[in-house]
Amino acid sequence: MQCPICKKPVDENEIGKPGSTFPFCSDRCRLIDLGRWLTGKYQIPADEDEAETSVSDPAADEPRGTRGTRGT
Repeated sequence: MQCPICKKPVDENEIGKPGSTFPFCSDRCRLIDLGRWLTGKYQIPADEDEAETSVSDPAADEPRGTRGTRGT
């Protein structure tokens, strides 16, 4: 197996051992990967139309002209 960051070979026998950095070859590569996650480099691009419709606003589901008239 290869390290996902630097592509050096990684020993798969390290899985589950204390202090193991698997699937990375070193702490350095593990921290590079963590930094990429924290800065959003691994984001999945979203289509703007999907992003707008995924917002959960209960008032957005009501037909026009009926906002604020529930229960009256």
